[in-house]
Amino acid sequence: MKNIFKIIAILFGFSVLIYSCDKDPDKPVYDLIESPETGAVLRTISIDNNLLDVFNPESAFKVTLEEQDEENGALMENIEVLVAFNDRTPDNGTTPPSEAMAKTIPASDFSSGPIGLPRATVSVTFGEAVSAMGLTEDDYDLGDIIVVKFRLNLTDGRSFGPESSSSVLTGIYFNSPFQYNSLLSCTPPPGDYVVKMFDSFGDGWQTDGGNGGSGITVVLDGSTTIEVGMCSYHEESDFECTGWPSGQGENECGDQYCFFEAEAIVTIPEGTTSAAWNFPGDQYGEIRFEIYAPDGSLVFDSGDFGETGAGLLPFVVCAD
Repeated sequence: MKNIFKIIAILFGFSVLIYSCDKDPDKPVYDLIESPETGAVLRTISIDNNLLDVFNPESAFKVTLEEQDEENGALMENIEVLVAFNDRTPDNGTTPPSEAMAKTIPASDFSSGPIGLPRATVSVTFGEAVSAMGLTEDDYDLGDIIVVKFRLNLTDGRSFGPESSSSVLTGIYFNSPFQYNSLLSCTPPPGDYVVKMFDSFGDGWQTDGGNGGSGITVVLDGSTTIEVGMCSYHEESDFECTGWPSGQGENECGDQYCFFEAEAIVTIPEGTTSAAWNFPGDQYGEIRFEIYAPDGSLVFDSGDFGETGAGLLPFVVCAD
């Protein structure tokens, strides 16, 4: 691998596979489609880690899944876990796309979840993925993508996977994409990261909500979450605004158009092995932000106002 620091533009687009679980007209799927096909889904409960440390073969992509079929899980035979490589860093040469089987998980590895359906946390390590695809260090670099795909096999011979997906219920109850992107990353430098935030309209941030919303979240080692953001004129929050129009102070401004800038600190402790930065979105296309590493270098610039969409922020900073 040639570089230990990159800023990468990555598209995280998923399609969603949806089939009905039974013929109860009260189910939400029946509100949207008139003649649903009976089948099965793997519903995403949570993505527990989507960063793979290229220097640690045991670093693992993890997702918690819930299986649902017309017999409430009784038809599941197994899940095949496939991995595919997506080369996003042509500086070290272009590695052709590849796909391979990483493992098979039997239905017996699932246990009954809170609503009586089979549920399990499924993982695939970086070492398992590159071994399955036959990749070497010369083939991948920081910022490349390993796509983790699932194929759900039923006891009656039917199978479901990404190729049979549709966008009927994107983001609603089932949330069953059958594939996920995992970013090749590394151990981040510890210290204070400065997040500078801006709003072009002057009424503060509206991210995933019209009157304010969530901030940027940083998930450390897949468990600890730090959240920072910019205040909004429209609702109270713990976020702050520190910038004011030229020549005016806070007391002189006095209306909703005073909320232009903010700055926050994200402290990554010593011993942290991964940090996933996520942006909740931009309701009105008025937001931009910059992230600076502990050494003062700019490591991520969201671009023009409204340019960055919701999701995992595609930048990598590695400790020496």
